[in-house]
Amino acid sequence: MSSQKKALCGFLILAALLASSLARSQSNEIDVDVELVLAVDASRSMQSFEQKIQRDGYVAAFRQRDVVRAIQEGVHGKVAITYVEWAGSTMQRVIVPWMVVDSTESAEKFASLLAAPIPTTQSRTSISGVIDFGTTLFDDNGFKGLRRVIDVSGDGANNNGRPVLEARNDATAKGVTINGLPLMTRGDFYSDWAVEDLDVYYTNCVIGGPGAFMIPVNSWDQFPEAVRRKLVLELAGGAFDVHKVDYRSSDMPPISVVQNKREYDCLSGERIWQKRMQDWESR
Repeated sequence: MSSQKKALCGFLILAALLASSLARSQSNEIDVDVELVLAVDASRSMQSFEQKIQRDGYVAAFRQRDVVRAIQEGVHGKVAITYVEWAGSTMQRVIVPWMVVDSTESAEKFASLLAAPIPTTQSRTSISGVIDFGTTLFDDNGFKGLRRVIDVSGDGANNNGRPVLEARNDATAKGVTINGLPLMTRGDFYSDWAVEDLDVYYTNCVIGGPGAFMIPVNSWDQFPEAVRRKLVLELAGGAFDVHKVDYRSSDMPPISVVQNKREYDCLSGERIWQKRMQDWESR
């Protein structure tokens, strides 16, 4: 056999081995209905009691029967979830790593892991940072979901890292859906740093992808119900109908809304930060 034929045979054998290895790797992935990144605000504007309300809200939600039922009624009857807290562009910490939730028992296990001590908050708000970070968490995570979702909850606009529109567009281009839970609960020192229409900001600048929606939280007593409703929508295996309504004038709990694109300043968070810094330096 000539050297060229030997080289060709060697190449074909190597290609076959690589293909076989890739097939085995892919076959080891667990099929789930949703791969869900819960990205929760831990920036300095979140006081300790607010951090606790957030954790407790998710703990309570995963103990709700309708949340577990939404999971079990999916095509595969299971989902993969990870819980991340975030602040500035380089501050993301995984509180609960990827795990399968497919039963009351596994949902309770996920809830119990969230009962861990709450770390201290960090400065700045980088929604773009957590979207970028969340997108990388889908890589080689061992799961093959019908949908990939990043769920961002926060009480402020992006003011650190790259522009949020860039991060959102890059994520949605990869097939990731971004949902939102804007926390419009400001009433403290940090209210001067806030974007007043945070719900509109999330609608136009944060959420995106197939079926994207958001549920605004106007007071902390709404948070547990908002989380429950959001998870039911996100974890349901089939398509769901999300309507746009005037939630501000309603006495009902927060209602999810679809994207409503219009001209909007998606750099408003950065502009507020720059203005406050200038005011501070001029004192």
